[in-house]
Amino acid sequence: MTRRSFAAAFSAVPMALQAEPRKSKWSICSETFAGKPFEEACASARTTGYSGLEIDPSNLSEDPAGLSASERAAVRRAMAKQGLAFVGLHSFLKAPNGLHLTSGGAALRERSWQYFERLIHLAADLGNRPLMILGSSKQRHALEGTLVPLAVDRLREGLARVSPAAEKRGVTILLEPLAPHLCNVVNTLDEAVAIRNAIGSAAIRTMLDTHNTAAETMPLPQLIEKHFSQIRHVHLNEMDGKYPGSGDFAFAPVLNKLRNLNYAGWLSVEVFDFHPDGETVARKAADYLKKL
Repeated sequence: MTRRSFAAAFSAVPMALQAEPRKSKWSICSETFAGKPFEEACASARTTGYSGLEIDPSNLSEDPAGLSASERAAVRRAMAKQGLAFVGLHSFLKAPNGLHLTSGGAALRERSWQYFERLIHLAADLGNRPLMILGSSKQRHALEGTLVPLAVDRLREGLARVSPAAEKRGVTILLEPLAPHLCNVVNTLDEAVAIRNAIGSAAIRTMLDTHNTAAETMPLPQLIEKHFSQIRHVHLNEMDGKYPGSGDFAFAPVLNKLRNLNYAGWLSVEVFDFHPDGETVARKAADYLKKL
């Protein structure tokens, strides 16, 4: 059969029998429902339209890496009861207080990276092949007295240090580019991918956050295509941190590019303004995005 005749034969197949587009996977961050018991937060995530949950570890405990085996099992049960998949951890290192990954103090850096490694094990205990989304702006920002290139070196060295543990436990660490007004260490996908390539570990990748694209100069569809092989997760929010659909961010070109590239990861709503309440925000975001 020639290529032309094959194409003609395929075009004659009823549409119902041809391959359907990949269905999107929608998740939301646990702090959207902060203040609720974790079991209720899971129920809210499910009833507002999501099938996956990202967990801010500080929503679980003031010392999340110290959760016992039975406490970790309870977290898994709460998600399973609602049919939620555990996507991974984000906003980690907020608890316990005082951690910092690029500090000029060697002892503090050591303690912080040790705790990071303990969180890798927490993530692995909560679900299968989870993500760890390394935003943590306040915990990686180059503090006064630390040059930004030195802070970047310290971040790269720390990630290289914990990557073997992540590989062993099936955890993927995603270095998230952050907007310059939030953090001065790694602001673009180019920078994140350069660090990932320097480490060379399969456990280190990156992700796209629409709210954090302020420093990008390339049109986002083009940027996504350039770094698609390294993008393992997507956060969706307006540039001001509010829920998608409340502003004028052009989400359609981003979602269309991801769809055309057959993106298989999660599309996750991460917002920072929960007015009037978390459930309303979650539902409006889901309704708006799914229409696109």
